[in-house]
Amino acid sequence: MSQEKDCIFCKIVNGDIPSSKVYEDEAVYAFLDISQVTKGHTLIVPKKHTQNIYETDEETAGELFKRVPKIATALKKALNPVGINLLNNNEEAAGQSVFHLHLHLIPRYDSTDGFNPNWETHADNYTPEKLTEIAENVSKNIESN
Repeated sequence: MSQEKDCIFCKIVNGDIPSSKVYEDEAVYAFLDISQVTKGHTLIVPKKHTQNIYETDEETAGELFKRVPKIATALKKALNPVGINLLNNNEEAAGQSVFHLHLHLIPRYDSTDGFNPNWETHADNYTPEKLTEIAENVSKNIESN
């Protein structure tokens, strides 16, 4: 696995920094986030260092994302949340603070559990024609293998 010398998550994966491990296999490592936004807040990282989703190859992404249901189900069984948020931040402007791809699994308990994922919507600013234009622009930029 490729590792970055100064990456805190690479150091956690290597065991150089302690963590509260939830799950580990040959491709991923999952551990409790020290911030614990809600009880059980878990991070899932690929063992292979990749900075963000833009730089991640399909194989690494597939290995990471296919573990999500297993770990989310374990959180549900162990902690009995009423829901869960799956969150990923890419680049500093989106809130990424550790530049090693990671997914947050944030168990939800009620409206007072400390996490507020609500955002303002702008549906009135987008006509069906504008949405079609945006969709076509994105579609033409999807690379095929």
